[in-house]
Amino acid sequence: MVRERSIRLPVRGWHLTAAIGVTGALVLAGCSSSGSSSSTGGGATGGATQSATGSATSGTITWSASPINTSGKDVRQVLIQDFEKKYPNIKVNLISAPTNTDTNRATLATQISGGSTTPDVFMGDVIWPAQFGSKQLAVPLSDYLPQSYWSQFASGLVQGATYKGKVYGSPLFEDQGFLFYRKDLLDKQHLPVPQTWEQLESDAQQLQKAGLVKYGFVWQGASYEGLTCNYMEYLTDAGGKATNADYTKASLDSSAAVKATTFMRSLITSGVTPAAVTTMQEPQAMSTFASGQAAFLRNWDYAWSTSQVPSTSKVVGKVGVSPLPTFQGQPTPGYSNIGGWNMYINPHSKNINVDLTFIKFLASDQAQLDLVKVSSSIPTTNSVRNAPEVVKLNPVLAIVSKTKLVPRPAGTPNYPQLSTAIYTNVNAALAGSTSPSSAMSSAQSQANTALSSGAGGL
Repeated sequence: MVRERSIRLPVRGWHLTAAIGVTGALVLAGCSSSGSSSSTGGGATGGATQSATGSATSGTITWSASPINTSGKDVRQVLIQDFEKKYPNIKVNLISAPTNTDTNRATLATQISGGSTTPDVFMGDVIWPAQFGSKQLAVPLSDYLPQSYWSQFASGLVQGATYKGKVYGSPLFEDQGFLFYRKDLLDKQHLPVPQTWEQLESDAQQLQKAGLVKYGFVWQGASYEGLTCNYMEYLTDAGGKATNADYTKASLDSSAAVKATTFMRSLITSGVTPAAVTTMQEPQAMSTFASGQAAFLRNWDYAWSTSQVPSTSKVVGKVGVSPLPTFQGQPTPGYSNIGGWNMYINPHSKNINVDLTFIKFLASDQAQLDLVKVSSSIPTTNSVRNAPEVVKLNPVLAIVSKTKLVPRPAGTPNYPQLSTAIYTNVNAALAGSTSPSSAMSSAQSQANTALSSGAGGL
């Protein structure tokens, strides 16, 4: 998603691409040096105290982070330079992590579980908190940082970074679902941008019947993590949840869950969405839209900049962006699933106070603006998301503050198995090999098995 972020262009990692201009896209889908760094801060395990607040002004830490952008200045280096300028007595050493999220997760888990004190801090997927927290592979940051710190982030981000009441990840940058549409086609039929799913389906059919476009609406319907992201949006719009609050029981056979699946299937049976959507991931849906074959597209923020590349897009200058729709009778807009990356601390770090100083800096206006301007990432703090200088940069950033976010049900260490239960069964319903109700009954059974498993995800 410039990276595949958390789902990343999906699936375990994520993608964000340029919001300010067109930049190279990098997919992060989604350890081992042992050694220690010196610092004036206390350690998280040996000698750590919860009196650490991120007030350290000297020391040395290592930061593991995958590349965030592929063109222009490396935003990681920009962040480090600005941090070291503010804290001249703190040195940050960068370890460039794998761009594949699953590989990154595996190497970090191996390294940290082996007791390595480095990296001190690491960038990780938004769906990692429960998996890392349950295995004591990340520090519960809420033990050190006050509620006032967490209140600065956009609604939904901290919820997604929480496991058993404690926050393990500090939001660094995020991604989310958006509705991309053909402005020119809507204008020809005098149609407003749809605010409900039902209206989108109706408008798409009208555009198709008028011979203006081959497909009405394309999205990610393949049997993979991206479908879980799409499904969570429909499910939440319908008033449903994937599990109960403590992630001990699934709720995927509810009327809301069946409604969501039934509507997704109806998009295919009505002809609005091609049957091939059951094999589409982000690239395939993006290509279909960019080639001018579809009126509407659900995708991540990178889709806008990608649609504006003349060499690969036939819809340059014809694309609009809006928050996702919702179901009739529900308050607008609809919910957008969260992707993106958080900052975590290694429990074996000897530098907890310096680690916190660095993490707090990354949530500052200065760092968040660096991320926006250098890598086109969506900021996580409300102050920067709503800043006039950010809102005017491009159509995606102009509407970010108007969207509603919902995390995936990743508050369980068994999230990978839970997600598999969701996307395999929803995909079966989309393909017509089973009914929506039967699919969700099967998803319920498989999800409950996953939630009761002691596997723990990693």
